[in-house]
Amino acid sequence: MKRILFSAACLGLLSLGSCNSSSDTASTSADTADTAVGSAPTDNNAGAMDSTAGGTMADTAAAGAGAMADPSGPTAPHSDDPTFMMSAAHSDQNEIQLSKLVLEKGATGMAKTHADMMITDHTKSTADLKAIATKKNVKLPTDMDAEHKAIAEQMRKLSGKELEKKFMEQMVTDHQKTLNTMAAHKAMTQDTDLQTFITKTTPVIEKHLTMSKDHNGMM
Repeated sequence: MKRILFSAACLGLLSLGSCNSSSDTASTSADTADTAVGSAPTDNNAGAMDSTAGGTMADTAAAGAGAMADPSGPTAPHSDDPTFMMSAAHSDQNEIQLSKLVLEKGATGMAKTHADMMITDHTKSTADLKAIATKKNVKLPTDMDAEHKAIAEQMRKLSGKELEKKFMEQMVTDHQKTLNTMAAHKAMTQDTDLQTFITKTTPVIEKHLTMSKDHNGMM
């Protein structure tokens, strides 16, 4: 009888130990699951990345939006069509000859790239304008205006980064004024040839102004 009771007691202890072991195992598994959930990567930075990307796109759009005519800004003379054509021709020569000057003095990098583009694009607009002027018996100037001749003399005394910085600053000033002049004259001229010329040339000037601002800001 005692042996039977002893055996029963042993079985009870074994069962209790087995239950505790199962409970510990279950607890360990639950802890492991909690740890896995807690360590799962959280995309907390997703919003920050989207914000950064959006900011970059906004900055790019803002740079393009900056290339606009300023209705209250300075303009070149354009009281009538012949005066406008002469101002536009001077504007082309200003950019072409200042660009040639900085190239002759060894401009590099962005300044060189910009000068090369100015020569190519303003030579093209000069040819387009000359065709219109010939039809209307308007003789166009083939040199810089007096203001830019004086600026060129100042620039000849500069070199290196100082020269390149001055050149880019002047490109911003000049292209803003040209853009203002074109917008103002387009609103007043009745000449379809000039309206077409302005419509065709304005996007080029806007591109030049945007690039001038960007390049100037990097120097």
